[in-house]
Amino acid sequence: MFFLRSLRQHPEFRLGLRSSAPVAPGIAAWGLMTGVAMVKAGMSVTEAVAMTLLVYAGSSQLAAIPLLIAGAPAWVIWATGFCVNLRFVVFSLHLRTYLMHMPRWRRLVNGFFTADMTYAIFTSRFPQPATDAEGQRAQEASLAGNYCMTWLAWTGASLLGVALANIIPGSWGLGFAGVLCLVGILCSLANTRLRMLAALIAGAAAVAAYALPLKLNIVAAIVVAVLACFWLEGRSPPLRERIA
Repeated sequence: MFFLRSLRQHPEFRLGLRSSAPVAPGIAAWGLMTGVAMVKAGMSVTEAVAMTLLVYAGSSQLAAIPLLIAGAPAWVIWATGFCVNLRFVVFSLHLRTYLMHMPRWRRLVNGFFTADMTYAIFTSRFPQPATDAEGQRAQEASLAGNYCMTWLAWTGASLLGVALANIIPGSWGLGFAGVLCLVGILCSLANTRLRMLAALIAGAAAVAAYALPLKLNIVAAIVVAVLACFWLEGRSPPLRERIA
């Protein structure tokens, strides 16, 4: 507890909170829609609250809801969530160098709370991991502030959606606000020719593989883009240069 308190007192924690604040409304809208969807799909309030607090993954929650309602076997539900969240394997591989100096329990905590937005904002602010103790502490404090804001926005709004599910109409299309947030973050991160190319390759691959089940087109897009960029990175160093 002393360590967590010291992180909250670090100036980078507040900077992390502020850096995530602009995307918090979109995340909240997405969470609100997910909370509504869980209850309208037939889940009990207890089940919806438990899923909100324990799963903390909007895309896999939405993929699992119809399977739960249909009474699908547990292994099918687990496999679906695993496939939808495979993108976090890529995130984890990148964040490994930032977190490996920490004890395992702290790596697990940081891994659980790090979502798409958190990863994108944090790596945009810190392109390289720190090598000194103070720099590592500052980066962890920033990461903690970042995911604290996104977790509160998502969880609070999702619980509100569960409570107000019978009042909020699904026609509001609240999930689109979350998509717009992701697009905004993507545009801000596409600051090198290689990253722009990666986004184009991933988009094309996702569309080409759209017919795959369980949203595996997203996984296919990530794999294709990563392999293509690994191959291009060594062959075309100028692609890595930032665009002014």
